[in-house]
Amino acid sequence: MALTAYQVQFKQRMKRAIKLRAKADAKARRYSQLLADSITSAEDAAAQMNVLNQLYNVDVSTYTLLTQALHAGGVKGALVDELANSTPGEELVIFNQVPDGNGGQPLPANVLFGELVATGTPIVPPAQAGKAAQMVAPEKLVDAPDAAPALAVD
Repeated sequence: MALTAYQVQFKQRMKRAIKLRAKADAKARRYSQLLADSITSAEDAAAQMNVLNQLYNVDVSTYTLLTQALHAGGVKGALVDELANSTPGEELVIFNQVPDGNGGQPLPANVLFGELVATGTPIVPPAQAGKAAQMVAPEKLVDAPDAAPALAVD
């Protein structure tokens, strides 16, 4: 049984949305791992700075304000746990047959789905009567090279 335009449109839009979701998930996983790694690096730097502070009897801050907040907030543990508890593409995608809605006709284009939306006919302002009378036809704007301007004498 052939799909209607409405059903084909759904299928195309859903495939695009699933692809976008997978791309966002991959990006979130990559950045989460990078953030967890940077917190580990900050902890290593803090440990070295603590030793240097003790050896040289100085008091240099061991964390920046941001890395201190991330370390104290337990962000690294939460990120590592979430990454361990989930896998890419874990949600199943089952394409159910979409009922033939809208009489089989596709829905209008929507910018949300990356589709071009017709903006309609452009609005052209009406010509003003006073300005139109003052306008000169383009062929009268051509200058004759040897003609001198004529002066009006009353």
